[in-house]
Amino acid sequence: MDTKGIVILMVDDQITPAIAKELLQGKADALNSAFHLTYNMVLNLLRVEDINPEWLLEKSFYQFQHCNKVPGMISDLDSLSESLKEITVDDEDSATSYYKLRQQIERLGRQMDQIILSPKHVLPFLNPGRLVKVRHGKKNFGWGIIVNFKKQKETGPDEEPIYRVDVLVNCDKDSIKKTSTDLAQPASGSDGSMEVIGFSLKDCLSSLSCIRLMIPQKLTSADERRKCRDQLKEIQRRYPDGLPLLDPTEDMNIVDPKITEIIRKIEAYEKRLFAHTLHGGQDTENLLTQVEKKQKVLCGIKDKKKELKKAKQVIQLDELKARKRVLRRLGYATDADVIETKGRVACEVSTADELLLTEMIFNGIFNTMTVEQCTSVLSCLIFQEKGDPPKLAEELAAPLRTMQECAKRIAKVSIECKLDLEEEEYIKQINPNLMDVVDAWCKGGTFKQIVELTEVYEGSIIRAMRRLEELLRDMCHAAKAIGNEELEAKFTQGIEKIKRDIVFAASLYL
Repeated sequence: MDTKGIVILMVDDQITPAIAKELLQGKADALNSAFHLTYNMVLNLLRVEDINPEWLLEKSFYQFQHCNKVPGMISDLDSLSESLKEITVDDEDSATSYYKLRQQIERLGRQMDQIILSPKHVLPFLNPGRLVKVRHGKKNFGWGIIVNFKKQKETGPDEEPIYRVDVLVNCDKDSIKKTSTDLAQPASGSDGSMEVIGFSLKDCLSSLSCIRLMIPQKLTSADERRKCRDQLKEIQRRYPDGLPLLDPTEDMNIVDPKITEIIRKIEAYEKRLFAHTLHGGQDTENLLTQVEKKQKVLCGIKDKKKELKKAKQVIQLDELKARKRVLRRLGYATDADVIETKGRVACEVSTADELLLTEMIFNGIFNTMTVEQCTSVLSCLIFQEKGDPPKLAEELAAPLRTMQECAKRIAKVSIECKLDLEEEEYIKQINPNLMDVVDAWCKGGTFKQIVELTEVYEGSIIRAMRRLEELLRDMCHAAKAIGNEELEAKFTQGIEKIKRDIVFAASLYL
C-alpha cells in the first residue's frame, strides 16, 4: 500500500478560483427530507387501528429536521431584535411616511415596466443604438446601448417567447477576463470597459429612453466601444435630471387600461411626495437610508417569526386535514376516519393517482373500454416528459376526455376542501404523449414501428412501459378488491399485450 494518496485534478482554463475553492473545500449537499403526504399513505394508515396519520407526521424525519432548527431560529430572532434597538431614526414618523411613498411609486413603476417590456409592445423599439437601463439581480449596470436582440427560447402556445437583448454596458475591467465563467460586474465609476453582454428582456431591462445613438456596425475594437462610451457620457451630461423615457401611450401607442390606471396612481403619489415636508431636504437621503435599514430588520423579524411558528407546528398537518376532508367528501372514509370500500380499493393503487383511478373504476368508465383503450389511457398517468401533444384518433381521444372530466371533478372537490391545488396544473399531469404508442404496441406493432410514431427516446418508452405494467398490476388488485372479475381480466390482458419483445427483455444486449 502507498504511504500517501495522490489525486490529480484535470481542470480546464474556464474555471474561476472561487469555483475551484468550492470544489475542494466546499460543504457537501445537505440531506434534507423530501417527505410528503399521499392519499395512498393516509388511507393505509387509516386501516391500522393503533397508528394514525398525525402520529406519522410527528415522528417523521421531515418534522425532526424542522424542529431541530428552532434553537437557531430563536437565536437569529434575538440578534435581529437587538439590531432593531440599536437603529435610531430622526423624525421617524415623517421619514417613514416619505419612504413608503417612494416605495409605492417604485412598485407601480415596476408594474408598468412589466407591461411596457412585454415582447408584443417593446420589440419594435429595441433598435440598435437605443439607450436602455440594465439591472441584473443586484448588479446595476446603469444606462447601456442596445446592439441587437434575438429570440432565445421557444415556449408553449400560451406562453410569451423569451428574448435575449445584447447591450453595450460599462463593465469592471477585472471581471471580463476570458477565463471567467461569471457574468461581468458593473464598473464602480466612470473608468471601465464597454462590453457587449446578453441580458434577458424580461428580467434585466428596466427603462427605455427615447434617445438613440449612432453606433458602428461592428464593435470588435476597443476604440469603437470607447467612442460609444464617450457619446453615452455626453448624453448623460446634457440631461443631469435623467434621460427622457419613451412614453407608453404617446410614443409606444400602448392601449391598455392597466397602464392608464398605474399612471393615475403614480401621479397621485408623486403629488403627495412633492408636497411632503422632507421633499428636497438636505438630510432626506440620510434619513431614508436609516429608515430602509430599519425596515429590512423589521421584515427579517417578521419572516423569522413566521418560520418559527411554522417550525413549531406539526408540518403538513393542515394538508392532512384537507386531504381527510377530500376523502370524506368522495366517500373513501367516514367522519370517524373509518375506511370505506372505495378507500380499500384506492389502497391497492400506489403507482399513479389513486383517487382518479378509483373514481374511474367506481364510475364504470373502464367497463366500456377495450383492453387497448384501458392500457393507453393508463399511460397518461405514467409518462411525465413534456412535448407537443399528438393528434389522437377518436377511439383514444374519447377516453382521454373522460379521464380529464373526472380529474376536474376531483380538483373541484379538493379546492372546496381547502387543499392547495391548481385545477389546471392537476389536469396537466394527464399526459397523452404515449397513448398512440401504447395503443400500437398493444395491437402487435413492432418496436421500430412505435418509435416512428413519436419523438420520445427509446429508453423513455421502455421505462414508461415497465411502469405501466406495474400500474396494470395495481389495477388488477384494485378490481379484485371489489370482486370485479371481468375488469380484473381486462387489466390482466393489458399486461399480456404489453409484456413482450425488447421492451421487457432482461438485457438490451440481444
